[in-house]
Amino acid sequence: MQLTEQEKTVIKDLQTQEQTCIEKYRFYENSAKDPQLKNLFHRIGNEEQEHFDSLAQVLKGEVPNVEAARSGMEGFSPTTTYEAGDNSENKRHDQFLCTDTIATEKLVSGTYNTELFAFGAAAIRRLLNHIQTEEQNHAEMIYKYKTANGMA
Repeated sequence: MQLTEQEKTVIKDLQTQEQTCIEKYRFYENSAKDPQLKNLFHRIGNEEQEHFDSLAQVLKGEVPNVEAARSGMEGFSPTTTYEAGDNSENKRHDQFLCTDTIATEKLVSGTYNTELFAFGAAAIRRLLNHIQTEEQNHAEMIYKYKTANGMA
């Protein structure tokens, strides 16, 4: 599959966003106080790496075959680490990380929603839609963590 210069630029821009997400989730994984949140950030960071790798395949002229996007909730049922009345520094720190990553996921998801229309190839649009859905699922998982921990 041959991409136009405009399509290559869009894919490279999306890769830059994914790389930033990977770095953010790795950094926040190391910064989070709650081990459960560390694991969640690790899981999402791995999925962001998959997105980056899929975009790299597109740049090489190959479109990965995508299955239905994961719901984001498989195997994720957060337990309560922080009680609702807890106002500890650790809770406030982890709450900030969650709020920031949800904002990032909203931004990235919106970018995919707009940019997928730059492509004529249906297979690329399906891939980008798949990634967008996973970005939304990341935000949902983090929000579920926040709710379980009295942060929402």
